[in-house]
Amino acid sequence: MRVLLADDHQIVRQGLRGILEKAGHVVVGEASDGHEALKLARTLTPEIAVLDLSMPLLNGLDTAREIHSLSPEIKTIMLTMYTDKGYVLRALKVGAKGYVLKSQAADDLIRAIREISRGEVYLSPGVAASVVDAYLEKTGAAADPLTPRERQVLQLIAEGSTTKEAAKYLNISFKTAETHRNHIMKKLNIHDVVGLVRYAIQKGLVHVDVHSDFWNMQNRRAAPW
Repeated sequence: MRVLLADDHQIVRQGLRGILEKAGHVVVGEASDGHEALKLARTLTPEIAVLDLSMPLLNGLDTAREIHSLSPEIKTIMLTMYTDKGYVLRALKVGAKGYVLKSQAADDLIRAIREISRGEVYLSPGVAASVVDAYLEKTGAAADPLTPRERQVLQLIAEGSTTKEAAKYLNISFKTAETHRNHIMKKLNIHDVVGLVRYAIQKGLVHVDVHSDFWNMQNRRAAPW
C-alpha cells in the first residue's frame, strides 16, 4: 500500500516508516502538521493516510475530514495516545477506518492496514471494548458546538496564533477569522484566551507541550489575539 505519514515528531515518523517498509508498504510522503498532510494527500494520492490525532495547525480529526472530502478513496487511520471512547467515536464519525494507539502501533498498524485494505474497520484492542460499551449503552460522541472552521480557528488561537495569523493560515479574511473567534467565545461561553486554551487541550485539539509554549508566549506579549 502507498502510505502517507503525518506526525509532528520526526522520531515517531521514522519508527513508523521502518515498521511499514519492513512489511513491504511504501511511504510516499511525511508531514509534520495537518495542513502539510492535506497538501501531500492532494499531490501524492496515497491509499492510506496515517494521522496523529493531535497535530499542529490542523488536528488529525479535521485533517481526516478534509482528506475524505478531497479524496474519498484515501483511507485514514488515526494514531493517538487517547483511549477515551469520545475520541474514537468522533474519529469514526469523520470517516476514519482505523484507530491505533501509539503504545500498540508496532503490533497494530500493519494489522490495521491489512484489515482496512479488505474494507474493514480496525480498532486497537485497547479501545475496541469502549466502543462496544458505547454501542450497548446507545451513547455517541458528544455533539460538538463548533463548526469545523471554528474548531480550526480555535486550535490556531490556542497554539498562539493571532487572529491575523489564523486568517493567513486558513486563507480567509481577518474579518471572517474575527467573526469565527467571536462565535467560538459565545458558543463556549468562554471569554478569555486562557479558558480557550484549556478547552482546546481538553478536547485534544492541541498538545500538552503546546500549552507550555503558550504560557511562555503569554509572558512575552500581553495580547496574543
